Amino acid sequence: MVIDNFTFHVSRVWYRVYYGFAAVLNVAVVVGYLLWRYAPGFTGIGEAYNLDSPIALILSLIALVYLLSIYWLLAKRSLPMASLIGTALTTLGLLHGISSTDPQNTAIPYLALWLITIFLNGIYGLLVLLGSALVSSIYLLLQNELVPASISIYSWIMLGGSALLAAIGYPFWRSRFVTQQEQQMSMLSGMLRSTQEQSAILIQSITDGVIVINTEGKITLINPAAGLMTQWSVAEATGLDVELVVKLSKENGEPMEKEESPFAIALRSKQHTTQTAQLTGRKGKKQIVSLVMSPIIVGGKNMAGVAAVVRDISEERAAEQQRAEFISTASHEMRTPVAAIEGYLALALNEKVSTIDSRARGYLEKAHSSTQHLGQLFQDLLTSAKAEDGRLSNHPAVIEMGAYLEQLVEDLRFGAQKKGLAAEFVVGSGQAIDATSGDGASKKVVKPLYYIYADPDRLREAITNLFDNAVKYTDQGKVSIGLTGNNEVVQLYIRDTGAGIPAEDIPHLFQKFYRVDSSATRTVGGTGLGLFICRKIIELYQGRIWVESMPGKGSTFFINIPRLDASRAQSLQQQALGSTPPLAR
Repeated sequence: MVIDNFTFHVSRVWYRVYYGFAAVLNVAVVVGYLLWRYAPGFTGIGEAYNLDSPIALILSLIALVYLLSIYWLLAKRSLPMASLIGTALTTLGLLHGISSTDPQNTAIPYLALWLITIFLNGIYGLLVLLGSALVSSIYLLLQNELVPASISIYSWIMLGGSALLAAIGYPFWRSRFVTQQEQQMSMLSGMLRSTQEQSAILIQSITDGVIVINTEGKITLINPAAGLMTQWSVAEATGLDVELVVKLSKENGEPMEKEESPFAIALRSKQHTTQTAQLTGRKGKKQIVSLVMSPIIVGGKNMAGVAAVVRDISEERAAEQQRAEFISTASHEMRTPVAAIEGYLALALNEKVSTIDSRARGYLEKAHSSTQHLGQLFQDLLTSAKAEDGRLSNHPAVIEMGAYLEQLVEDLRFGAQKKGLAAEFVVGSGQAIDATSGDGASKKVVKPLYYIYADPDRLREAITNLFDNAVKYTDQGKVSIGLTGNNEVVQLYIRDTGAGIPAEDIPHLFQKFYRVDSSATRTVGGTGLGLFICRKIIELYQGRIWVESMPGKGSTFFINIPRLDASRAQSLQQQALGSTPPLAR
């Protein structure tokens, strides 16, 4: 027990009990003095119990002033210390009462109060408890002139009672001591409970669904909003496998393989993932939902589960569907007259069909170019609308990316040559195949086989778009198409030596209609839909597209697509062809 720092103490309730005991005792003394002075019938009793003593009154008033004012200021810093000072002041009054009354008669109430005080002093530890008993011994010896033989029975009772209560009080209070560490743990526990309660209220109140699963895929928490979406009650869903409660399919309604589930992906990759899917409730209700998956990492490396936020975006998707249908219909309808105009302009420019002067030819060529641009805009609008609502045609097949890209770069090199740029195909760690040699010859290198499963035409559309953009925004240097990968993914990139892209534009680059707002790029035409369409195409094959760029140092667009091993690729080819030919390159 350390008195100054109060390393040990008891529960706050016992200090409040002692405070009430001391306050009542001192109030009784003050009231007794007032009754002695102003109530004639109380005079004898007041004198017998020494309530008429100004010293007793002063001691009680000092104690009361302290208990009603200073005590509360000290208690904010140390409740045990504040209580100990109040106990000391009250004890002085008791000792005065014992010493100034008849020990054989009227001192008995004071003696009882003194013994109660000794017992309660155990809340301050062993030193204070023994000190109280020692005070009793010293007082009695002084009262009997330090002659043990002259000590009265009353004195022996007082001395023995003090020792007995000290002996009883020590084990009683010791079992109720709280260490400073335990107090801190109690405070932290209380704070934690408070934080947990706040978190629980927040989770229960938000309109988005919240689902937490452990590493085994069992639901450990589900809020009412998620319960409404899945049409499961919170009590029923808790503890069940998440795949049983959250039945997901692709946004277009196609079945979703178990390994494609956002929960499975998050558990497997231990990374944040976002996915849109169709949720079918327990009673058949269908909704389009957005799922944001966040891994729960404990200790910086150990995964404890996954937290998912589920939002119903059915209304948003319906509105988008209406907009997409309007754009699709409008684009389709306008393509017909634009195509007719383009055809008539082409006929007008054909020397075999019509004869026009040079000035008129210049006007018609500009009109023809603008009409082609307008036709491309309608085509891009139509493609983007189909990409958004899942109507984009897709016929995947096994592709060996080395041979595919080598041929594609050969076809694209003419666009780079027209602008005086070099074009190259880079394989693996940096071996390049020149695609701008006059005879089209390629330097033979040993290349690994990178198989993917995608639509060759759609993939060509995306790569061609990226290559054409690189050519448009590069004034000198070269454009490179590279291929590399590992056991999991095939990575290809399109790198240019152009002006680069400002960092603030990169996060928005793949959004619909977004264009970099600078004089360098505004001079180049475009619809602002090309990169959006590229992203949608790559996402068809569970791929990822992103860009790295620095102004003045060019840009590199990366595409990652899941890789097929040779056996899986051959199996898919056999299924498509119905035979067992060797893989073609």
